[in-house]
Amino acid sequence: MFTSLPATTRRQISRSSLSSRELANCELGQPQPLRGQQRKISDHANFYRNKQLELYAVKEARRLTLRQLVWFGRFMTRERLITSANYVRTELPIRISHRLRDMQAIPYVVMTREGVSKVYELYWSAFEKLRKYPEIETLEDNTAFCAFLREMLDEHGPVIPSLSLGLSLSSHFLAPERLDSFMRRMLVSRISRRVLAEHHLALSSAFHGRDRDPDGGDHVGIIYTNLKVKDCIQRCVRYLSESADQPPEGPDPGKAFFKKPNVVIDGQLDTEFSYIREHLEYIVFELLKNSIRATALHHHAATTSPEVRATIAASKDDISIRISDQGGGLSNVKTPSDLFSFSHVRNSERLNDSRLGALRDASQSTEGLMATVAEQLDKKRSRRPVPLAGDDQPDPAQRVGADVRARIGIGLPMSNIYARYFGGSLELVSLDGWGTDVYVRLPKLGTNLEGIEV
Repeated sequence: MFTSLPATTRRQISRSSLSSRELANCELGQPQPLRGQQRKISDHANFYRNKQLELYAVKEARRLTLRQLVWFGRFMTRERLITSANYVRTELPIRISHRLRDMQAIPYVVMTREGVSKVYELYWSAFEKLRKYPEIETLEDNTAFCAFLREMLDEHGPVIPSLSLGLSLSSHFLAPERLDSFMRRMLVSRISRRVLAEHHLALSSAFHGRDRDPDGGDHVGIIYTNLKVKDCIQRCVRYLSESADQPPEGPDPGKAFFKKPNVVIDGQLDTEFSYIREHLEYIVFELLKNSIRATALHHHAATTSPEVRATIAASKDDISIRISDQGGGLSNVKTPSDLFSFSHVRNSERLNDSRLGALRDASQSTEGLMATVAEQLDKKRSRRPVPLAGDDQPDPAQRVGADVRARIGIGLPMSNIYARYFGGSLELVSLDGWGTDVYVRLPKLGTNLEGIEV
């Protein structure tokens, strides 16, 4: 009776006392829940063949370009703001429905893993709330909608660490290509939804005279129309130079041997283009952080560390940034792109106990992980000493900020996804024994549509 089922499902059935109805469902190919806390996701009445989900999942997402977002938001009126609100209101449930469908299509054993079921519940809740949200007709309605959006963005803070934790633990059940494809779609779609929501929130704030950017700058919503690449790199260098972090490993972690190398910026220093500053600075911040750390560790015995170099170049269609270091290269990985993978087959560090612990803490914290530079700076400023064994355990959010957040393993994969979101790229070139060059290419004209997997 069970011969047509996967071996994993047959083992689960043989170890369980299932009812005759449950056994019949198994014969029909309907996966059964595992025992304990993960049962909730299967008990959800709408996990399979939900009519509302079907209605939304067959619709295509209306992808946008940076230029379209700027053009629509540049001369904001009451009517345009309400139109923007209703676009976001109707577009978000479509994009979420596609991801719910993706989650329903992966092996059920993955859905029961720690973290993945939590994300499914968050997505289903958001889908239901958004599809039922009434049409926005007045500015007062929009103000209430903005509060609703902000609450939802905060509520979804644990999505990245929860997904990363669950997929890392599930990498035994999925081929690396399928796992990474699924994770990429989930993260690209998450970025797309946050861009739509954050952009509308910024437009609403600007319309009411509340500019959300304390640094000023020529921007429309969250898009900077004359983003100066050199200024972005300098800001990231300043953020990193002010950090007092010590690398977590080395010849003697207790000693302050961490000599940060200088960062030299060269190339076409007057380069500017239209882009989302938060995305560019996250990419640069993470890449510089990795280069500075690798260089300092590789040259820990020397009195000084070689400089890290950031070179800016601009062509007719693209902006490029090369970050070069002398941190010894990536000789410990088979292929540099494996560092983007969430599968332990391609990246064995995914199952490192300390990394899994960091992801678990982040997924359980009240703040989650938004993949921004700002949250990392806030965490650094609020760090507290790590308690000794036997002490009372601190709040998970404090623990993440206190020790392991910087090595959680999210920065490089997220940088790659941010770069690719509007059709760019991120490539790693290792000179083993010497150093690493990272090439970031971003479209200059703002005419590329959002990633195809939104």
